[in-house]
Amino acid sequence: MNQYTFSGTAKTVTIGAMIVGVVSMLLTWFVGADDLQSRFWSNFLHNSTFFLGISMMAFFFIAVCITAYAGWASVFKRVWEAMSAYMLVGFIFMLVIALTTYFHWNHLYHWADAAAVAEDPILNGKKSFLNPNWYLFGTFIIVGTWVIFGRKMRSLSLAEDEDQGHDFAKHRSMRIWSAAFLPIMGFSSAAMIWQWLMSVDAHWYSTLYAWHAAVSWFVAMICLTILLLIYLKSKGLYKEVTNEHMHDLGKFLFAFSIFWTYMWFSQFMLIWYANIGEETTYFLLRREEYSILFYANLAVNFLIPFFVLMRNDTKRKLGSLAFVSILVFIGHWLDFFLMIKPGVKITRDEHGHMAAHGEEVVHGAAEHGIHELVASSFEVGYTIPGLLELGTMIGFLGLFFFVTLTALSKAPLIANNDPYLDESLHHHT
Repeated sequence: MNQYTFSGTAKTVTIGAMIVGVVSMLLTWFVGADDLQSRFWSNFLHNSTFFLGISMMAFFFIAVCITAYAGWASVFKRVWEAMSAYMLVGFIFMLVIALTTYFHWNHLYHWADAAAVAEDPILNGKKSFLNPNWYLFGTFIIVGTWVIFGRKMRSLSLAEDEDQGHDFAKHRSMRIWSAAFLPIMGFSSAAMIWQWLMSVDAHWYSTLYAWHAAVSWFVAMICLTILLLIYLKSKGLYKEVTNEHMHDLGKFLFAFSIFWTYMWFSQFMLIWYANIGEETTYFLLRREEYSILFYANLAVNFLIPFFVLMRNDTKRKLGSLAFVSILVFIGHWLDFFLMIKPGVKITRDEHGHMAAHGEEVVHGAAEHGIHELVASSFEVGYTIPGLLELGTMIGFLGLFFFVTLTALSKAPLIANNDPYLDESLHHHT
């Protein structure tokens, strides 16, 4: 059977998850709100960037495989094509954030406040890049370009199914589009990561930040690929996807979890060793005030995949792969939480809107380009994710699977005219 039908329990579960997400977001707005609705907007930013990045990485890996003449994944490439369909939805969500930033309807970014920029020499020096105009039009142009490439590649892949001449013209076109996309993605994704994520800590910067975030997206994408394939195989589909393919996906999960750790530690070690105030403040805040998440992040995203997947046979066991994939996916969602929430909380506090518990604020020492850590208090939604954050994530995850499974049901699961299909069907490691 080479066709997936999206109906019944799967559709009910994904729609139910989306309802949970909508309810959680409404409760965040009306019940769990602060004066600036920073909790709502930071949750929206967190999940919008996280799932858009996963979708983009699925398309990126298709382009990598085609450009590198890698045929091992051809048998299940339709899963990545379906995941990349979510880029259009993610594009719409990021435009919402860009528009609300442009019109000052949210307070996610300190640099979006013209008065703050005028009084702050650090922000004033970065205003050519950190400004609402570039945020809006950069998001529109760059993510719009990703969507155009994704839709073009999808149309070529479907057209290849109908190509009975076997002249590989469609595949050659796909190779050209893939080769063109890779450098575009490399430069543009870094720019968007700096704008969307790193700039919530507007005085801080790191040359490794974009790598760290992109690898986190990639590992989360591999986790969802493994889980989707296990689900489809449980339905009697994708019998052609063997333990050899799952083993390779397990190797990618293992290898890039280590690579993510390398990025994480390199960024931490180099900044800490240099002991430059405007850089170390980023890790000082997270290590001292978010210590549970700070160390749990490393444990879940490195130690668990490292020790579980180190054994070669473990990467062939679907139960072990599913267990690690679920934990690591949640771990990288927490990684993005830790990237975003501390900076958003500082911006909220610097606007003078505290959570009414009498706590002192983390003051910005703009003349030195640093934040002086004075005191902080435990605050659900910022210090750790609360039920509303988890509910919002479930809603976005449900939407991601709804879009993915809908796209998956609209084409054969196996691209029968892919020139590397035979290699993939006989893949052996």
